[in-house]
Amino acid sequence: MEGGPASNKEAFKKSEKTVHRLSLIDVQGVPLKSQIVNNLDSILQFCPDPSDLLIATYPKAGTTWVQEIVDLLLNNGDAEACKRAPIINRNPFLDSCLSPPLPSGLDLLKEMKPPRVIKTHMPIQLVPKGFWDNKCKVIYVARNAKDNVVSYFYFDQMNLTHPEPGSWDGYIQKFMKGQLSWGSWYDHVKGYWRERKERNILYLLYEDMKENPGREIKKIRRYLGVSVSDDVIERIVQLTSFKTMKDNPMANYSFIPKLVFDQSVSLFMRKGEVGDWVNHFTPAQSQMFDEDYAKQMKDVDIQFRFRI
Repeated sequence: MEGGPASNKEAFKKSEKTVHRLSLIDVQGVPLKSQIVNNLDSILQFCPDPSDLLIATYPKAGTTWVQEIVDLLLNNGDAEACKRAPIINRNPFLDSCLSPPLPSGLDLLKEMKPPRVIKTHMPIQLVPKGFWDNKCKVIYVARNAKDNVVSYFYFDQMNLTHPEPGSWDGYIQKFMKGQLSWGSWYDHVKGYWRERKERNILYLLYEDMKENPGREIKKIRRYLGVSVSDDVIERIVQLTSFKTMKDNPMANYSFIPKLVFDQSVSLFMRKGEVGDWVNHFTPAQSQMFDEDYAKQMKDVDIQFRFRI
């Protein structure tokens, strides 16, 4: 499906009165938006083709960035080919059930022929079994917890389908307790990490991508098995820089009207930096967070960096 921004906006316009902040419902210890829960059976029963690729992340961990990188790799760095449609139409969001006004991920997938690139924020235990049965390739991206919670806080302010975020201090508490949409960051990043070898998951770190995007894009190239020259890799580095993507209407979510994403509150692509958390955490909040983080992450050796 290759609907453009205009057709998306028309759908939103028709459904203006249907958009409101959704409540969260607990599913196996994971808080999910009510619209997702209402469609959970259909999501879990989705059976991908073995050629399909899944891009999985906790929200606001570099999802759109990796989606654009993958699309460019699959199109040999052709920037115009990757502007054929908004990113939500190119890479259906499996969890998206706000239909209307957002296109349903499952509906989009029914109209697309494999191989498809599919996005999810589901923790690993809620990923449809078919992805593992069919040995689909999976790329997971994880971002350090402090920058992730800051980015998610701003996103929850501007995303008018998410629960009201409340105060920053209270939001940190909800993050630590796993009370945000899609649940605990800690469980999420650890779940995919523990299964990465057995399930052939390419596990990437946001901070590594910021430090040396070319190196990480070559990892993705190798994992996907695509023949793309190093010159094209360099072009993809430029095309997926934060500034370029922020100005790309097919990737910056400007095609979603204000009644869903109010980008006057915060831009979807806000900063994309490593270490911005220092501008938000007080010393007391940082100490409290660090102590809790040490307890929750003591059983894994993921080398997250909070500055680069």
